[in-house]
Amino acid sequence: MKIRKTTEADFDRITEIYAHARDFMAKTGNPNQWGPTKWPPKALLHDDIRKGNSYVCLDDNGAVIGVFFFLQGQDIEPTYRDITDGAWIGDDSYGVVHRIASDGSEKGIGQFCINWAFEQCGHLRMDTHTDNVIMQHVLHKLGFTKCGIIYVVEDHYPRYAYEKIK
Repeated sequence: MKIRKTTEADFDRITEIYAHARDFMAKTGNPNQWGPTKWPPKALLHDDIRKGNSYVCLDDNGAVIGVFFFLQGQDIEPTYRDITDGAWIGDDSYGVVHRIASDGSEKGIGQFCINWAFEQCGHLRMDTHTDNVIMQHVLHKLGFTKCGIIYVVEDHYPRYAYEKIK
């Protein structure tokens, strides 16, 4: 597998992948994270691409099989400023992965993307819906520490906050 920046030519494919992910999450006990709002909205995806923060995962034949948002810097995620029931481990620059999804064609796409992002920065924060047991398992398996709870502006559901530092 390989990672590259998303282009506008990938747009239809990534919207297919997000539709697949919404369906998969609903079928595996997590219908509320992206389902009710058909998250992520198309305008946000175009903005991610325009700003260079959207990445795709390619299989060995060059087909797009996954997509995610990645950004790194100091204090880059406003929703991470307020954490309850715990605390962040580090306070320096970090990377963040959001909107990670795959088409399910290969095992380990999400892990591959998260590991790639961690290699870019060595300090990664992520969050996931409390119903997203699959992502919680992946983050635990990859050595992330559950740090507390954060809330996003899109809905009222709590998110578990995770962090990993080299």
